[in-house]
Amino acid sequence: MRQNTRWLLALLMAFNLSACSTISGWFGSDDEDANQPVELEKIQQTVKIKRLWSAGVGDGQGDGFYRIQPAIDGDRIYAASAEGLVRAFERSRGKSLWKEDLDTPLSGGVGVYEESLFVGSSDGFVIRLDANSGEQIWQSRLSGEILAAPQGNGRVVVAQTYDGKLQGLDHETGEKLWTYDSNVPVLTIRGTNTPILRDNTVYTGFANGRVVAFDAQTGAVRWEVRVAISQGRSEIERIVDVDGSMSLVGNELYAASYQGRVVGIDINNGRKLWQRDASSFSGVAQGFGNIYVADEDGTLTAYLRNGQGVRWTQVALGYRQLSRPTPVSSYVAVADFEGIVHIISQVDGEFAGRVKADGDGVRADMLSDGNILYVFGNSGKLVAYEITAKG
Repeated sequence: MRQNTRWLLALLMAFNLSACSTISGWFGSDDEDANQPVELEKIQQTVKIKRLWSAGVGDGQGDGFYRIQPAIDGDRIYAASAEGLVRAFERSRGKSLWKEDLDTPLSGGVGVYEESLFVGSSDGFVIRLDANSGEQIWQSRLSGEILAAPQGNGRVVVAQTYDGKLQGLDHETGEKLWTYDSNVPVLTIRGTNTPILRDNTVYTGFANGRVVAFDAQTGAVRWEVRVAISQGRSEIERIVDVDGSMSLVGNELYAASYQGRVVGIDINNGRKLWQRDASSFSGVAQGFGNIYVADEDGTLTAYLRNGQGVRWTQVALGYRQLSRPTPVSSYVAVADFEGIVHIISQVDGEFAGRVKADGDGVRADMLSDGNILYVFGNSGKLVAYEITAKG
């Protein structure tokens, strides 16, 4: 019964999110119309958005409400599709370097470390590939569906499964080294946090509203922080998943939960630096001394990284199911459920431009390098845009 309930919630998240400000809104409310995605108003285009190249990567996110993210490493970008196709491209021109059909459905990826790629399957396999050829090196079966990119450091590969487990694998063989089992609530949002692996420490968030730091080699817990406290009369009201991507800047880790908070954490000891109420399932990003959060209601907020308040708030994208904010040059980009990418000033939150990248929408985190923005749309279209101010 528990698994059936969680799957029902996953379907509700996949198909009815646009109609609600909180998950409880899925079951009807007097202000349902007020929570529909807002219509976009015309803006003054102050940036030039030039498409440099575009390429196809299979069926993209498929039908499983996945967020299979691409990854950048050096002069290459890697992307994978739900049907199991993995491709490598030259970042500057989009030239195809190789492609590999794994013949297994993928649900999490892509992680990269030096000469290795890591992807996760909906059947619970972590797969390590050669980054230069796409050749499979090993695969290891875990306990459940993998909805975020596995990460490696040359000694350990870590992956989180949808059943709340974080597991460490030997980099060379894929042999299981350790398992951590979190307390999974009855209902959760469909998704998991992408672990951050720095040196010998793993940082990740769980569906119980906690962020935990582990010793990567042994799985020993170094500290844990409660980002959100589960509260409310129903299981739906008590959902506090930390699902979106976190941001690690120096010794500061930033994370956000659904129906909870955005927090800054000192990674040396797990002490909270600051916190603010927020509700996000797409995660956080940083730039220009700001921490950016796209709230579930479509509000984009730039919090001062020092915790001293809010620099600006942009409210014109209400209920448009925004992706994780992505800084690019002096702007921050967010994509919505219609596949429109909005370019916003990091200085004052004003719109600078927009472009439609994929008619099927954009869920995966966008990537950037300098003034180049990479967008992987739900249909499998991978596009590189150059963002420059108009002269």
